[in-house]
Amino acid sequence: MVLYGSRVLLDFFGPSIPYSMPDDPGMALDSEEFVQFLSLITDGTVRRSRMTRLKNGSEFYRAQLEAIRRAKHAINLETYEFMEGEVGREFLDALAERARAGVEVRIIVDALGSFSTHLSYFDELRAAGGKMRWYHPIRWDTWQKVNNRTHRKLMIVDGETGFIGGAGIADFWLHATAKAPVWRDTVFCVEGEAVAGLISTFCENWLESSGEILSGSAQFAFRALPEGSTSFVVSSTPHGGGTQARILFQALIKSARKSIRITTPYFLPDRSARRALVEAVRRRGVQVQILTAGPRIDHPMIRRMSHHSVRHLLEGGAEIFEYQPSMIHAKLMTVDGLWSVVGSTNFDHRSFALNDEVNLAALDRELARTIENDFLEDLQQSQRLTMSMLQERTLLGRAEGLIEDPLEQES
Repeated sequence: MVLYGSRVLLDFFGPSIPYSMPDDPGMALDSEEFVQFLSLITDGTVRRSRMTRLKNGSEFYRAQLEAIRRAKHAINLETYEFMEGEVGREFLDALAERARAGVEVRIIVDALGSFSTHLSYFDELRAAGGKMRWYHPIRWDTWQKVNNRTHRKLMIVDGETGFIGGAGIADFWLHATAKAPVWRDTVFCVEGEAVAGLISTFCENWLESSGEILSGSAQFAFRALPEGSTSFVVSSTPHGGGTQARILFQALIKSARKSIRITTPYFLPDRSARRALVEAVRRRGVQVQILTAGPRIDHPMIRRMSHHSVRHLLEGGAEIFEYQPSMIHAKLMTVDGLWSVVGSTNFDHRSFALNDEVNLAALDRELARTIENDFLEDLQQSQRLTMSMLQERTLLGRAEGLIEDPLEQES
């Protein structure tokens, strides 16, 4: 594991592509032309969907478990974290019950993200007829794939209802402890044609993990909606040092004219992203606001390195806030009150260049308003970073900053 850990750490700071794009793509963000442009560069298929925001574990776990218990044909679940505990047991009990009733149950669990979870934890599900596969198991013969993880969090029930967001399956999304309050996160329930994109995304890694090509009407029963958001699923897998997720974020940031609001637990932008955000403020007068994890972060070293990387952003006029009450784990972005991006992608090198991720981009004013209202509520419980605060970094923080810069590609 020392070798694996070293590989993960070194690749976390690996060089990134120097992304660039003209400031003015010459298209209105709510135009059909821009929708087609964005879908083409991210390999997304434009669809209609209806999305319901589920805020925090008390809402999204209840909705997910209710959907599982209503399932009649198929349940497909892919997650980075499936941790042993009360929440994990409730999910497994519900999945096993449906499997015994004849429902096809398949789950993909990342072998590194759920390293502490034993295979025997899934025995009841497998005995009931459910199928479970590790994504890229940790073995000496697979060490070259150790840094390609599935960081996706998605579930599809009966091919009709999908869930996508930032949360895996673990107690810290629902239960507080003496040391840690309940995590803040957001998941979306998706209905309509966009569910087809989620199914396709699951099929990718189920094939890689099991060799099975999914087929049958039980898997592909999504329904068209007469009305709904213009949206598309962006399934992101690393190739050539970049991902579809990174392209999506870059294009939306460079196209913004009024506002960019980003929520991410880990904010470690590469130089290209920092430059794009600063240019949005300075050249186009865009209000850039970023909400990230504060003192309750689960990886304090990342917070200290983030403080190093955001200095140029603060000097450039971006506003950066740290959430105070608990660990914030949501991954959200809105642009100009029109576009929303929801999914599993953090604003860091691992998500943008190494992990398998999934996001849903939607052109929907009401959805953007809902996400922005949550954002503003979270800001009321956050502290704004200032340059004077960053001057007080510890010697350790300065040393960590020295690690980051030399390993980042100049551009």
